[in-house]
Amino acid sequence: MPQRNNPMSAVQKKRTVSTTKKKGTTSSSKTSRTSKKEQMKHRTVMPVWIRNILAVVIIGCFSVVFYYFFIRPYAYRWKPCHGLKEYGVCIPDGYDIHGIDISHYQGKIDWKRLLQNKETATPLHFVFMKATEGGDHNDTTFEANFANARNHGFIRGAYHFYIPGTDALKQADFFIRTVKLDTGDLPPVLDVEVTGRKEKKELQQGIKRWLDRVESHYGVKPILYTSYKFKTRYLDDSIFNTYPYWIAHYYVDSVKYQGKWDFWQHTDVGSVPGIKEDVDLNVFNGSLEELKKLTIK
Repeated sequence: MPQRNNPMSAVQKKRTVSTTKKKGTTSSSKTSRTSKKEQMKHRTVMPVWIRNILAVVIIGCFSVVFYYFFIRPYAYRWKPCHGLKEYGVCIPDGYDIHGIDISHYQGKIDWKRLLQNKETATPLHFVFMKATEGGDHNDTTFEANFANARNHGFIRGAYHFYIPGTDALKQADFFIRTVKLDTGDLPPVLDVEVTGRKEKKELQQGIKRWLDRVESHYGVKPILYTSYKFKTRYLDDSIFNTYPYWIAHYYVDSVKYQGKWDFWQHTDVGSVPGIKEDVDLNVFNGSLEELKKLTIK
């Protein structure tokens, strides 16, 4: 009699095979995961010496940035003075005529208290004030400051902040409409600090147009204000040497510029009684009589 197949036995065999396959798959999966983890460990672990180098580089960069923005601007205050220390900074040696320049950044000024600075060892004789910027921006404190400077006996001056992207003649006419200079005032000032991405020649042409227009109106050569580096890099044409030069050159004991200059803005962190905020300090390269000769007749 032929043997019959046992259905239960067949099912058990299938289950055994299935279980074996699952175990094999699970084991293979675990092995694969373990292998991947080990590979990841090997990939992500950075050698100690590289980490140390990166740490030193990051700390170094942070230190440089911190010094440049938070220490350097005030380092001049802590330098040993070879001459006199006044208004919180070292005063350049060899100059008798001192002054300041102000704008809305200095806020409301106590002019009576400021006047008392005429009696110090480094008396203040002149004050420049920001009047205009670009083609349509007035400094909100100019009118009051300009009047107060004259009323309190300071030799006063007004400056325009030049925007290369705005038409030079539009800027000149705006300054002329805003600033009414009188006898005894300093010549008008053009403050040039940025290129506005203009090519050097185009920048020079625009500046020259402003200077010519303003000189024609007031009958006196304007004063040209710019930094030592800007002057030597962008305004090195001899034509600009014919204008009185007000040089901005901070954190140095003496002017490095080899050409003729009339005013030197030697710091932007002066502390002057009567003014709450830090203020720019300047010296005139001459006597009080020579300063008065420079004024409008």
